[in-house]
Amino acid sequence: MNEAQTSSTLHANIESILFIAGEPVGEKKLAHVLGVSLETLKEELIKLKETYETNHHSGLTLLFHKDQVSLVTKPEQAPLIELLTKETLQESLTKTQLEVLAIIAYRGPISRPEIEAIRGVNCSFTLRNLLMRELIEREGNPANLRGYVYTLSAPFLMTLGLGAIEDLPDYVKLREDERLKALPTEPNEANIEPVVPDMLP
Repeated sequence: MNEAQTSSTLHANIESILFIAGEPVGEKKLAHVLGVSLETLKEELIKLKETYETNHHSGLTLLFHKDQVSLVTKPEQAPLIELLTKETLQESLTKTQLEVLAIIAYRGPISRPEIEAIRGVNCSFTLRNLLMRELIEREGNPANLRGYVYTLSAPFLMTLGLGAIEDLPDYVKLREDERLKALPTEPNEANIEPVVPDMLP
C-alpha cells in the first residue's frame, strides 16, 4: 500500500467512491483508481466489511458479487428503506428525473457516464430512483463488461400506450439530434444542454 495512504484513509476513499458510484464497481477498477494492488484492495475490503458489521451505529455494509463490490444498507434496515421507497415512488417525477428519462428514451441504450456527459452532473441517485420505479431497465454494457447501459422499461412503454420505443414523439428526429451525436466519452467534458422532449402525457 502507498505509505501516504493509511488503512483508515483507504477505507474512507473506498467508501467515498462506492457511495458516488451508486452501483457495483469492479475490484480491478477500484484498485486502479486508488493506486493500490488488487491483493491489497481485497484485504482492505474484507477489513472494511468487518468494520461495518461490528459497528452497530452504521446502517451500511459491503456487498460482493463476482468481482464487483457495492455499498449497500444492512438487511435490518430493510423495513425503513421500504417505507422510504414507497413514499418516493408515490411522488411525482422531478424535472431532473424527466430529463434523464428523456435522454435514456432517445439516446439509449446509454451508460451512466454518457448521461452525465449530457447533463453535466452526477446522475447516480436519479437512475436509482428511476430503476426503483421500474421506469428504466439496466443491462450489461457490451462495450464495457464492467459497466451498464440503461433503456426504457417495457412497463413504462405500456403505461404510455406505446408498442415500441420508436413510437415515442419525434423519435427519429431527436435520435439524430446533433447535440446527442456530439456526446463525449467521459462526463463533464462538454457543456451540452439536455434535449427534453414532451414524451409524457
